[in-house]
Amino acid sequence: MTQTGRVETVFIALEDSAPMEELDAVEAVEGGLSGDRYLTGRGYYSPFDVCEVTFIEAEAIDDIRDEFDIDLSDGRHRRNVVTRGVDLYDLLKTTFRVGDVEFRGTRPRPPCAHVEEVADEEHVTRALAQRRGGICADVVTEGTIRVGDDIEVVEASPRDVGRSIVDRLRGE
Repeated sequence: MTQTGRVETVFIALEDSAPMEELDAVEAVEGGLSGDRYLTGRGYYSPFDVCEVTFIEAEAIDDIRDEFDIDLSDGRHRRNVVTRGVDLYDLLKTTFRVGDVEFRGTRPRPPCAHVEEVADEEHVTRALAQRRGGICADVVTEGTIRVGDDIEVVEASPRDVGRSIVDRLRGE
């Protein structure tokens, strides 16, 4: 599997319900992003719903704008890294690189009612449903994430590796 894409936008929020702050670059450290609410334990679900870094597709934000007439490009989606050109669900259970940082995709990040409350706009939760909510990832190696960084898979998921081996053994 060759997945490539790029970082379009980076956001952090200092604490629960604080506005998302758009950055050109941010340090990824063990446990999350420097200054972000989830690293410091001041996020809405911390420490019970561990999600070190959140990713969302720019294409999903575009679809939400077109379908629901809701513009979330200002960060009201409450996700840290906005990507373009990569299916984030394909990154689940993989190790992927963003710039010089490696992440491990851990699980989907479905929307919650709190996102709609903070966004102060009806239907945000519904708009972020159906694979539009993004994914969670853990920091594997520390470094800096920058707008424009490439995204690439460096280690496929065990399931994909297993399928590849079976296909080769079958001669496919």
